[in-house]
Order: sequence, then C-alpha cells, then structure tokens
Amino acid sequence: MTKRSASKRRLGRTDLHLSALGLGTAGLGNLFEHVDDSVAQETLKTAWEAGCRYFDTSPFYGHGQAEVRTGRGLYLQDRNDFVLSTKVGRLFRRPADPTNFVADQWIGPLPFEITFDYSYDGIMRSVEDSYLRLGMNRIDVLLIHDLDSWFHPDIATLEHHRKSLSQSGWRALEELKSSGVIGAIGAGLNDRETFGWYLDHVPVDCFLLALRYTLLEHDVLLDEFARCERDGIGIIVGGAFNSGILATGAVPDAKYNYGPAPDDILAKVRKIDAICKRHDTPLAAAALQFAAAHPLVASVVVGALNPTHIEGNIASFDKHIPADLWDELKATNLLPEYAPIPARNQKA
Repeated sequence: MTKRSASKRRLGRTDLHLSALGLGTAGLGNLFEHVDDSVAQETLKTAWEAGCRYFDTSPFYGHGQAEVRTGRGLYLQDRNDFVLSTKVGRLFRRPADPTNFVADQWIGPLPFEITFDYSYDGIMRSVEDSYLRLGMNRIDVLLIHDLDSWFHPDIATLEHHRKSLSQSGWRALEELKSSGVIGAIGAGLNDRETFGWYLDHVPVDCFLLALRYTLLEHDVLLDEFARCERDGIGIIVGGAFNSGILATGAVPDAKYNYGPAPDDILAKVRKIDAICKRHDTPLAAAALQFAAAHPLVASVVVGALNPTHIEGNIASFDKHIPADLWDELKATNLLPEYAPIPARNQKA
C-alpha cells in the first residue's frame, strides 16, 4: 500500500501530480552549513527510494549549487516519473573581484554574483541556465521567486521589479507554458502582502507558500486560501516547521522564521508540544500533517541535509495521529475551529 508521504495529489487545475511529501533543496545548496557532495547525493537517493517524486530547487540555493546537485541526483531517472520545480528572478555573473567573493548565508556556493531580473529576457536566460545546471531540458513548475519586500525592501525597487514582471516577464512565462516547456506557472513567496499582490495582478497556477501556513501561522485561511480555492490555484507548502521550531520544539536558540524565536512563539509552541506529548505524537508529525491536510495543498516541501532527515520526515508524515489531538488543539484555541485537519479515519 502506498504510504501517505508518497501518495500523489493534483496541483490545482494543472495536469501535474506531486508526491504529498516533497524535497526542498535549499539545504543541499549549503544553507548556513556545508553539505558534502556525497551526502547530498545520498540524501536525494534516499528520498527517491522512499517514494518522493516532487523536488523543488532554485538558482538562488547555493548560487546554482542546489540545481547542479539536484540534476545529478535525478538525471538517470525516467523524466516522466517525477515533478521538478525551479525558479526565476535571479541571474548570475562572474564577480568583478573573484578573490573576495562572499555569498551571504551560503557556505561554499558556486562563485557567482546575483542580479535580480524579472524581465522577458531575464526569465528566458534564467530558464536556459537552469537547463544546463540541472542537465534536463524540461521544467514542470516555474516559480517567480522572492518578488517581495523581504528581498526588495526599497519600495521603488520592488515596484520596478513588479512592473518588469507584469509588462515583460509574464509574456515569457506564458510563451514557455503554451509551448509545453513548462507545465505550470507559480510564485514562491514569504509574506501575505505578496500573496495578495499576485492574486490581484498575476494569474498564476500555483503558489509555493513559505512559512505562512503552519501550526503557528494560519491567517491565510479565510482570505487568500479562499480566493485560491475559488480560482483553482494549487498550493505547495514550504517552511512547515517555521524554520525549525516546529521540529525542535521550544529549545534554547530555537529558530522561528529565520531568526531567534520570540517569547510568545516559544510559549505557544510549548503548549502545542505538551498536547502532542499527551497524545504520543511528535511535534514534527503534527506540523507536517496539519500543513498537508488542507484540500488545496498538493505537497509539503521539507528540506534535508542528510538521509537521516529524510527518514525522520517520512516517519513523521506517515505516523498515525489520534483525532483527539486535533480536537484538543481546537478546544484550546491553538488552532481555529475552521482549520482543516487530517481525516478522522486516517490510518498509519
């Protein structure tokens, strides 16, 4: 019998079907810590052998490193047996001073500088560059990446890039989709303002929503998710652990949305974790399965730095969770009453 983590779900109204648990590859791009090539390949192999058939990557991750590693891990597989997403919005060039190149949070990235470009030419070049790094000539889902105030805090710059996408880059995406080069157009985003902007201005097929739909964050349910449901837009959930705290619990130095967890979040996580423990359920299992329970969600994408992380995530996703746990989370107002939860007859 197919495990829940390996079961397939349709992405919105597209013809794509993703494994319920997907692999995100930011960590394989050496995010915050170095991962050896051999470990990266073993991680991808472990995910494949466990039934993962959706892989998300980006030129940004390790400045191309993650795409190279993902491509090497998958290029011998039948291309029709998996779904691959990557992203556009950044181009790379040789640094003016290669000997002093620094790549921010990436440890051991490929030695190229970033420039943002959401124009027609920029998107077309980005796709061609991704083909070469991946060693593949087809991309299933192409996601517009980080067109938000997190990465463009200057309002004028953000508006410039959004105008570039609307008046130029979007035409490239439509051409790629209509020609069959890509199967879906989406957007990867981090905040609600950007979510709303896309819904108002850009007719995407799907969103990869990071951090904003988790056990701790569910404000998108009544507005943005309702609009997606009306328009047939699929959701891929990223950041289901809120950068770590929903996997580790409220430990010292717990990370929440890429920074130290504040006191109110630590307190809320302790309450959720206590309920999970009463029902013999790991916090990570509740986090993953809550994110996957919404009918809009085609896949929950989780990163991994080694095969052990893959095995742990799959075990968490497939673990049976008693219905009483969800009832208690709602009864104590830790989840809203209207939040979708896993089916009550769920089996391990």
